[in-house]
Amino acid sequence: MSILRKLKEYLDENKVKYVKISHSPAYTAQEIAASIHVPGKELAKTVIVKAQDGYAMAVLPATHKINFNLLKEVMGKGEIRLADEREFKDLFLDCEVGAMPPFGNLYKLPVYVASALSEDKEIAFNAGTHIDVIRMGYNDFRKLVKPIVANFSEPLD
Repeated sequence: MSILRKLKEYLDENKVKYVKISHSPAYTAQEIAASIHVPGKELAKTVIVKAQDGYAMAVLPATHKINFNLLKEVMGKGEIRLADEREFKDLFLDCEVGAMPPFGNLYKLPVYVASALSEDKEIAFNAGTHIDVIRMGYNDFRKLVKPIVANFSEPLD
């Protein structure tokens, strides 16, 4: 089953209101935000990080980047680095590479959300492909995923 279908079923089962948006192929968070006419601060990009004990999802606004020193403090781990797509592609066999939705709970991965994203009433995110996005309320996302929300991002230069 594709992650898009699985995600829609999961949202429907939990009675969450959402909108699925299709767009022309886009690969960067900024391109996606522009394509679907959503402010970059409301587009959640999912970044996979590697710690000594495995992988985690870091979710932040498209307009931000990870501050790895802050994230390391939040995670309480030694070294943390950006995971290479070749390393984690097998974790997301139902997704196009780099288009994972921020639902780590569906993949048994911890999820860390940048506090800057939690300020938004609604968020949008990749839904497993480079042409599909889901837009939903941030509070619904928080209730379903139960992420650790912390300050670990900073605006892009």
